[in-house]
Amino acid sequence: MWKHDVDINQVVELRLKPNVYFGFGAINKIEDIAKDMKSKGIDKILVVSGKNAYKSSGAWDVIEKALKNNDIKYTNYAEVTPNPTVDAVDKAVEQGKNFGVKAVMGIGGGSPIDAAKAAAILLANNGKTARELMEFKFTPDKALPIVAVNLTHGTGTETNRFSVVTIPETQYKPAIAYDCIYPSYSIDDPALMMNLSPEQTIYVSVDAVNHSIEAATSKAASPYSISTAKECIELVAKYLPVINKNPKDKEARYFLLYASILGGVSFDNGLLHFTHALEHPLSGVKPKLSHGLGLAMILPAVIKYIYPQKAQTLSSLLHSIIPDLKGTPDEAEYAAKKVEEWLYSVGVTKKLSDEGFSEADVDKLVKLTFETPSLAGLISIAPIEGTKEVVGAIFKESLFPYNK
Repeated sequence: MWKHDVDINQVVELRLKPNVYFGFGAINKIEDIAKDMKSKGIDKILVVSGKNAYKSSGAWDVIEKALKNNDIKYTNYAEVTPNPTVDAVDKAVEQGKNFGVKAVMGIGGGSPIDAAKAAAILLANNGKTARELMEFKFTPDKALPIVAVNLTHGTGTETNRFSVVTIPETQYKPAIAYDCIYPSYSIDDPALMMNLSPEQTIYVSVDAVNHSIEAATSKAASPYSISTAKECIELVAKYLPVINKNPKDKEARYFLLYASILGGVSFDNGLLHFTHALEHPLSGVKPKLSHGLGLAMILPAVIKYIYPQKAQTLSSLLHSIIPDLKGTPDEAEYAAKKVEEWLYSVGVTKKLSDEGFSEADVDKLVKLTFETPSLAGLISIAPIEGTKEVVGAIFKESLFPYNK
């Protein structure tokens, strides 16, 4: 039982912050949100999005109508790409500043919402740049109000205080976490996610699983982060195969989105460690690499290395995927292979070598892991000592499949 791994003398913080509207039709709550914003004097907002999804999902038709109904003017920065950059954030901020905005709305998956969070900080801290923010050259304690309209079921960013933005010239992909960027309002409507591509569906769901595994096994883990993590993984294990067979299955979309919410809450409380710390250099070097795919390729090796320290927790977390785990340290390699086998079964059949990485890249990836602002902090709360040798071994063992 995972409960045996909990230190009952450790005082932990249970974070239960954003108000999330969840369920089919939740997008219609934007009318109430717009009214509330207007009542607080917010009459101009910056909308941050990608180029297409905010419209093709159907979200924008409802949002634009609500803004007009409540006489809230908007300017839309619609240029956010996967793995958004500090340059994109600075452009969004300049656009919002020129328009005189008083709040920021992010519409999309993790990238637009993370960019919106960073922009909200900079719009409330005049004269600061996105590079300064992501290089930790100042510590913000204020941001403009944030509205998050989520369009994927994986990142959990609509539920928490995290934002990730890439600094392209250094290939750094830092993560920031500040209380001032908890969204004031969030919308999680599975109807907006019915047209996610099969690949996106798999990768974002795997992202939620990684959030859960890391948050339940970090040094900051609590019974709350572990129990939410366990439920998240059980839901993904049950419903991802369903959605792979029938992308229009409404119940499966609903519960995959609920799983994502649980994963986001879990890592807001238990934080993250190896898998995210090692994935960020991968997509920092190759910005077109899907974050969820990067995590999936590393996960089995991370399981192998942390399992002996967190055997009971992991055997409980992974029960819906590997029901015969006993929770003993000697199962580490078996657990790693079975997790990889599960990933292949749901459609993730690539390893780092398939994405162009080789053993010659490992030293650079290790260097980026320890040099990128914030990532050493994640490594420090891993359940085992995160030496350069351990990090290098995880990268090397993720080049090719265990199950050959």
